[in-house]
Amino acid sequence: MTDRSTVSHLLRRLTFGPTAAEVEAALRAGVPATLDKVLAPVGHPASLPEVGAFRPGREGRADARRDATEATGWWITRMVTEPGAAEKLTFFWHGHWATSVRKVRSAELMLGQQATLRRYGAGGTGALVRAMLRDPALIIWLDAQRNTRKAPNENLARELMELFTLGVGAGYTEADVKAGARVLTGWRADRTGGTATFSARRHDPAPVTLLGRTGTFDADAYADLLVSHPAHRPFLAGRLWARYGADTPPDAATTARLVAQGGSTVAMLRALVGDPAFAGCRGRLVKQPVEWMVGAARQLGIDPERGRSRILAGLRALGQVPFRPPSVGGWPAGTAWLTTSSAQARLASGRALAALAPEAVGTLGDTARADRPDALARILVVDEWTARTRAVLAGAAGDPRLLLTLGLASPEYAVH
Repeated sequence: MTDRSTVSHLLRRLTFGPTAAEVEAALRAGVPATLDKVLAPVGHPASLPEVGAFRPGREGRADARRDATEATGWWITRMVTEPGAAEKLTFFWHGHWATSVRKVRSAELMLGQQATLRRYGAGGTGALVRAMLRDPALIIWLDAQRNTRKAPNENLARELMELFTLGVGAGYTEADVKAGARVLTGWRADRTGGTATFSARRHDPAPVTLLGRTGTFDADAYADLLVSHPAHRPFLAGRLWARYGADTPPDAATTARLVAQGGSTVAMLRALVGDPAFAGCRGRLVKQPVEWMVGAARQLGIDPERGRSRILAGLRALGQVPFRPPSVGGWPAGTAWLTTSSAQARLASGRALAALAPEAVGTLGDTARADRPDALARILVVDEWTARTRAVLAGAAGDPRLLLTLGLASPEYAVH
């Protein structure tokens, strides 16, 4: 790899897509300083938009839908305007603790969950898991408020182990799921008040045997058992690798190096991009629609406020809208995004984005026709075009807007 491709690869994975200027700045600063800068804002709070509290009834539902759209637009704007790794890490955690406003029906609760992901998502996972067990949006999403001593509901306890902390096949049993559900009995969420509270009269206080330990546990003790389980850190390392590394699991040596960093997410990320295996991961990840759309908006200098409606329409067409994951398992990954219909949607969205990017179109127009494919690669931070793509781009080079559209829809831009 050249220095340029090294920093481009690093920035493409840690952020929503570097601009050409950010790549140049990273080249001047070097990889260590670039890493410090990109990872530095992670964990800092953000000023969340003001939305109304949940209100029942038809008008309340209409307000909730409007607030959810406003919250989504606000987040897209942050993704486009913030150059560091924080927004992408928040999006990672959102897909991990996948919770949808369609069932929660409160933008206030969804934004509250996002504040938790921002506050604790960069550090050790102990505080994050503790906070999520009290998160009103997650409690509603997984029916945990129906979890009482008289009618235990195991949804949250099951997904907590399967999807959020340990992974399928990590050695826990059905009895552990049932015991975990009993520990979590009594927690309820209030949509109107935006809070989660504990009701002792709905809680089952009897001792349980959970992950090999017998006793009485509260939610915090349960969280601590999970994050200290030997499967937790390898599970987290695998999830980070799947999003930031490659579409195949890391080998044992890479996993061991990430696990050795402890439970800090940022420390794991720093180790991941510095791992010897990372350099060989270029071209191994399909961009999720949000990554594709936000990266394009950043690189083309599109005003996210002015382009909000088209960006959101494009994300709906591509099948990925923040705050609306399809299930608790989150969005699909990999080649699931490379269907015939998604290619058509990317082409249509690329055309819409090109129309919002007169400066980028002008830059291409000011470049000699034969050099336009290379100029396009610099704008989109694509390392190189294949011969097949270059031939297509060369044929369209006389029309800068069409050239830009085709570049956005190209395989080299969809996979990074």
